Amino acid sequence: MSIMPLPQPGEYFKAIRESSRAARTRANISISEDSIKRFLLSPAFTNTFDRLRHAHGMTMPLNFPSVIAELNVLSVLSILNFASGYRVPLHQATGRGAFDNIRAFVFAAYISSSTGAGDYFSARGMQDITEATVADLMRVTDVIHIERPHGSIPGVTVGNLGGPVWEVVQLIAKTLRETGEALAKGGYPDLGSFVLEALKEGEKAKKAGGDEAEVALERLVRGIPAFQDMAVVYGEPVYCFKKALLTLHAVALRFGGSESSSVPVPRTSHLPIFADNVIPSLLIHLGVIDLSNADPALGLPQLFPDAQKPERLHALLTVAEPADPATKKGKEVPKEGPLLTVEQAYVLRAAAIDACELIVEMAKGLETGSLEEELSWLRSITLPELDAWIWAVAKDRPDYRKLERFALRNTAYF
Repeated sequence: MSIMPLPQPGEYFKAIRESSRAARTRANISISEDSIKRFLLSPAFTNTFDRLRHAHGMTMPLNFPSVIAELNVLSVLSILNFASGYRVPLHQATGRGAFDNIRAFVFAAYISSSTGAGDYFSARGMQDITEATVADLMRVTDVIHIERPHGSIPGVTVGNLGGPVWEVVQLIAKTLRETGEALAKGGYPDLGSFVLEALKEGEKAKKAGGDEAEVALERLVRGIPAFQDMAVVYGEPVYCFKKALLTLHAVALRFGGSESSSVPVPRTSHLPIFADNVIPSLLIHLGVIDLSNADPALGLPQLFPDAQKPERLHALLTVAEPADPATKKGKEVPKEGPLLTVEQAYVLRAAAIDACELIVEMAKGLETGSLEEELSWLRSITLPELDAWIWAVAKDRPDYRKLERFALRNTAYF
């Protein structure tokens, strides 16, 4: 378990928002009203928001024998939603990005479990999983070795386990084993059962006038180490809890339309965003987050030096150029962005959390002038919708896919 203090009971949302704003302010990262208004009224945003506002990528084209089985796999997909720092090496090795590789692994593990190979996503199966099994299910066994010269035989090379894809394999296996151990210790057969109990506790709180999402979030974070997404920056904790928040919203998206579902569905429109590396990087590229005068001691101004150039911003905030049909989406290996320290990464994620709060707050009272009727929908956008749009548009536009994203290696939190 983490040695950092968790937020006070009943104050998890408050802790996320307040710690993020404090870190962003301390780092002197600018978010101006003008930059927010420019973003909200840009054709890049207004022309695509409705189409992309629910696209979190958590849809699963699988057949499940029960609701709890589906909830379990959905929860595993959420808890393994990381490896963003390995986007480029994964593209080079598999032709897919981080999330697509994680999703493919989860699907392969579930299908293998369904055909008699053992239940990889039971608490026991998670405890027992090995790196070799993960590599095999990811189909990366041929790219997890580094060739080095033999120590004593000239002209002979030896393959040793290593490299970035091997690091991803290790992170997945470690996260599953730690989660399995926590579940077994608590007496839960699988992650879905634990999540269901958290949702039911939230439902009880809702009937008593409480916030069910707040209660469920606290239960998830306290119970599972892989949900304890936080770090110390400037001597103070910064709380993000991306995967736990995403789990709640994924449940709401999947089961919210079913009146007969046995899964309690939390209200999630007020959740803070699910901060990864994509959202802060894109908000920097789109001019909302300005690092020009940010803390030089953290090396922030040098991370994205071209982000505030007017001609560049103009191109990114206009309607996208039509995609070339000859260019296959996802086949081009993206350019590696800056590799960050933990402190840098958490400061930028905190800035993104705060920026999205300010965007939604400003949208509610935005003066749209002659476009009042056409853009009245801006006043009702929610934080999860804004999160979904940023995450999805980063994949949707060819010019956005080419934008650098920062990376943090060796983390299982995003």
